[in-house]
Amino acid sequence: MRQVNRINEYANKIISEINRLLQEKKPVFAAIDGRCGAGKTTLASILQEHIFCNVIHMDDFFLTPDMRTEERMKIPGGNVDYERVLSEVIEPLKTGKTFSYRPYQCGVQSFGEPIKVVPAAVTVFEGSYSCHPALWDFYDLHIFLDVDGDTQIKRIALRNGEKSAEIFKKRWIPLEESYFGEYQIKSRCELKF
Repeated sequence: MRQVNRINEYANKIISEINRLLQEKKPVFAAIDGRCGAGKTTLASILQEHIFCNVIHMDDFFLTPDMRTEERMKIPGGNVDYERVLSEVIEPLKTGKTFSYRPYQCGVQSFGEPIKVVPAAVTVFEGSYSCHPALWDFYDLHIFLDVDGDTQIKRIALRNGEKSAEIFKKRWIPLEESYFGEYQIKSRCELKF
């Protein structure tokens, strides 16, 4: 219950900032980055309930197996297909016209059915790597969600199972930490929770 209240509090602060930005320009683009298990997807869902906005999930843009080269995986933030985010989402958003993209589904290692995006006054990109330097300048608002290590592992285990939590601990969390450290993501974000 405390977690839900906290996320609602964060959402209210973000909505306030988005409303301020909307007075200056339309559309507004925001990114919610942060540690896995910090509540990024939950926060984006709450925002979507309270304001009419599109939500783009960075989980739809992880690399396909053929792109996961040793060289690419050594680059901080290199395990997300930011090139595809740019070409299939950001460039079309700039036109203000309806478009669609196909989410990559890691579990089945294939692309899913197209997701249609109708232009809105606000679009929120949520997920780790959403503030990647290749995407940074596109956003009007950058948000970082943090969580302590013990809580993070507990949440991942609840969400994905104990076995998956161990994989996150050994592989995905170190990749995230490398990305956060290399690009100083948290310190550069305007809002931090």
